[in-house]
Amino acid sequence: MYIYNMSKIALLTTLCCILILFVKGIATAQEITPHKLIQPPYLKAGDSVAIVAPSGILKNKSDEIEQAKQLLKGWGLQVVIGKHVFQDANHFAGTDDERCEDLQKALDDPGIRAIWCARGGYGTVRILDKLNWAKFNENPKWLIGYSDITALHNAIHNEGVESIHALMCTSLSEEFSSIEQTIGTFKDAIFGAGLNYTLEGSTYNRTGSAKGQLVGGNLTMLHTMLGSKTSIDTSGKILFIEEIGEYKYHIDRMLQSLKRAGYFDNCKGLIVGDISKLRKNTTLWGSSVEQLILDALSDFTFPIAFNMPAGHEKDNRALILGRTIQLNVSHNQTMVIFDR
Repeated sequence: MYIYNMSKIALLTTLCCILILFVKGIATAQEITPHKLIQPPYLKAGDSVAIVAPSGILKNKSDEIEQAKQLLKGWGLQVVIGKHVFQDANHFAGTDDERCEDLQKALDDPGIRAIWCARGGYGTVRILDKLNWAKFNENPKWLIGYSDITALHNAIHNEGVESIHALMCTSLSEEFSSIEQTIGTFKDAIFGAGLNYTLEGSTYNRTGSAKGQLVGGNLTMLHTMLGSKTSIDTSGKILFIEEIGEYKYHIDRMLQSLKRAGYFDNCKGLIVGDISKLRKNTTLWGSSVEQLILDALSDFTFPIAFNMPAGHEKDNRALILGRTIQLNVSHNQTMVIFDR
């Protein structure tokens, strides 16, 4: 009888353990299957776009803002320029309160259907915690920009809304004919024409296929967000990174920090954009930046694609962050296919 009871207890204990593991498995699967984000309405003729400057000063950039205004008007859109866009507060386009006021007004106004950031630089992180997302969540709208604007992309992603990584107003300092793809994909993204890219192959590509929400942006800003409520959970998602003006060892240090924080543990893929204007250290790194990235992420098996034309170069193709993409990576080419 004693042996029978002990066997019965052992069986029940085993069954309980199996049940716990099963429930944990379901929970884990749910955790790494991202919920579909809200897609703001695509723009149409007559809609209003706000131009705001949440970051760096726009000194001597009035021509670019006028070009941006005329570009949007040429597409049948109305343009509202933020009250403080041309303010001068040392490094910034106005004080933190002034920059926040313009952005908050655009977020809250139901008549504004998209917010186009005038430039990046530095400063968005200083106003992140001043923002209130309540009215934005009632009437979601597209936010557009790159570089320092990654801080806002992160925050909006965590609010459950898609956003657009694309050119900013100061990008228009170039002749339009030299940035046709940059402007064309920006227009396609905001009007809902659809985005798909076939990228040049690379011998550095780590081959494979993955499907997941696209997240990310500027590497420094992703690193800056670590440990805060605006850091992104990359579980089940495909990460995009780009960077400018860094030493290779700085790039490695940021990747190592992200890795140690578990950033890549359940990531499904990586797309590497432009790593521009690398600085030369007195002690040479000794390998290409592509190999640096592969070495830093050698513990993981997800596909890695290089040569995405997005970042701080003339050819800065639009990306819809938060949208599910299919990523197919080979050495010959990479396919990036956005869900509609």
